[in-house]
Amino acid sequence: MGVQILTVPEDGAGQRLDRWLRQQVPGVTQGRLEKWLRTGQMRVDGHRATSSQRLEAGQTVRVPPLGPVEDQPAPAPTRSVARDPRREAQDRKALEAAILHQDDHLIVLNKEPGLAVQGGTGMTRHLDDMLKVLAHKGEVPRLVHRLDKDTSGVLVLARTQAAARFLTAAFRGRETLKVYWALVVGCPALEQGTIRAALAKEARAGGERMAVNEDDGRPAITDYRVIDQARGACAWVELRPRTGRTHQLRVHCLEMGTPILGDGKYAGQGAQLPGLTVERRLHLHARALAIPHPKGGVVRVIAPPPPHFAQSLSLLGFALADAGDPFSGWEAADGRRA
Repeated sequence: MGVQILTVPEDGAGQRLDRWLRQQVPGVTQGRLEKWLRTGQMRVDGHRATSSQRLEAGQTVRVPPLGPVEDQPAPAPTRSVARDPRREAQDRKALEAAILHQDDHLIVLNKEPGLAVQGGTGMTRHLDDMLKVLAHKGEVPRLVHRLDKDTSGVLVLARTQAAARFLTAAFRGRETLKVYWALVVGCPALEQGTIRAALAKEARAGGERMAVNEDDGRPAITDYRVIDQARGACAWVELRPRTGRTHQLRVHCLEMGTPILGDGKYAGQGAQLPGLTVERRLHLHARALAIPHPKGGVVRVIAPPPPHFAQSLSLLGFALADAGDPFSGWEAADGRRA
């Protein structure tokens, strides 16, 4: 693989360069990173950097070619990593079917549930790897924000480095409107309100999770309203996060006492509805987004829910027409109406 230019998304802000990069390029040792930095091969916004440097959203990180160097042991034999033409054709078909909007500057996808945005240990299929098939004028689309693997819906990609900077800044500056749908177990005490609960990572036996921590956590704010409810056993909720913390909506719904249906990671068996046959999958969907366009105006997109979510809505007797206009009343920071 040749030189890579990675753009730091909103949720990468504040992280150390070395820790963030190891998440993006699994298997690279600290020794190799230090050598890249020492020799100036790795740069941030074109400048030399240090491993402990804290990143800012929108910055670009130059990663040199991943050829073998003396401080990196030879990898164990693996299967060939050559691209499979059939796999590429399948990826192209899947991604093109998921496009909600595209132009010379950005692409908006309706991400399927279960598709990881970026790779990880043992992961053979993820969006970041698939994006090569959507290369435009020699540039592969760049991620500017993320969705959890099991969350479906609106995901924005930048088609140029300039667009990546603009869009990342828009997310960071809270110039966007993000609207999510969730089915939750139980019903919130109030039909609408605001959840303010700071979040921090917490180490547990089953791995790291986010948890409410008002002392050490980062501020997190979510507005919500109940669209409909089924006899108090389950509610269809619209969520509008003002901040973009990891797993924010999942933890905030749990904090209200109404975990998201299918969220076994945070609620275990409490995330199920006894007696109702619904898929045991996370029912969280990025329904709509309004974001400034790099060339002016506002892009507005709405993503249809995935099959398992739509089926659960029907089983619970909820009607899509009751959700209303997600952009009603919203106005961009510079006064542009959605």
